[in-house]
Amino acid sequence: MMSVPFALLDEQSKREIRRAVLKGISIPGYQVPFASRELPIARGWGTGGLQVTLALIGKEDVLKVIDQGSDDSVNAVNIKKLVQNTTGVDTTIRTQEATLIQSRHRIPEVPLRADQILVLQVPEPEPLRQIEHSEYKTKRYHAEKEYSGAYLMLFEQIMRYNQTSQGADYPVMVNGRYVMNPSPIPRFDNPKINNSDALILFGAGREKKIYAVPPHTHVVSLAFDDYPFVVEQFVGKACRETGLKNVFLDELTNEVTGEKYYMTNDTSYMDEILQQKAATK
Repeated sequence: MMSVPFALLDEQSKREIRRAVLKGISIPGYQVPFASRELPIARGWGTGGLQVTLALIGKEDVLKVIDQGSDDSVNAVNIKKLVQNTTGVDTTIRTQEATLIQSRHRIPEVPLRADQILVLQVPEPEPLRQIEHSEYKTKRYHAEKEYSGAYLMLFEQIMRYNQTSQGADYPVMVNGRYVMNPSPIPRFDNPKINNSDALILFGAGREKKIYAVPPHTHVVSLAFDDYPFVVEQFVGKACRETGLKNVFLDELTNEVTGEKYYMTNDTSYMDEILQQKAATK
């Protein structure tokens, strides 16, 4: 019987991914191509982030996996099981306990520390793809720092809706040089990338790209002087369970009464707040 390598991937694959990660850290926001491997999950469901996680994880790491803000979704649970079964590492749902966090579509509400790494899954890494389908041309635009198309895309939204309407994949300028797609996180999470204490890595398995934002890197969302960048607003709304207002909220509907209510999207953070409240009673 063939034994499964530690963290599933062979050592040559891990070395290649690590080299791409190091290059990405050296050139913040730059998309580094890599030879994306086949994995036992479908492309688009986290293969890029998973490959980065498998290449970096060590025996002493503690892993947390999030999908759409939840640690308990089918995707998050299965990815966590795959990594745990091939490494034996400890897992957690608490952000504070994790050394390596893999996430799909969210950055945790708890501020990240310098000893933590956040790995984000990216379906489409190219921020200029909506305006240019040619990879050759988008590479040239990045080389020449020609980002007028990205601003034009936002300008068209303002002309139609009197505001930028892009809720996710909102483009950012990294270190004053590269425009980057921060993955399908809500724009509510964009400010968390700026000057983060943690290393943030981005993996796109289907598009075969890896890029990075090193700790304490200046990251600003694209905007205009007269139309500044703003995050999603939940004015007058609060989490039904915790009463929190300064977090990203999900709008839900009671199937029986039809009543709309709001819940904290980051489920582990919500559980932690509820436990703290229960302990003080």
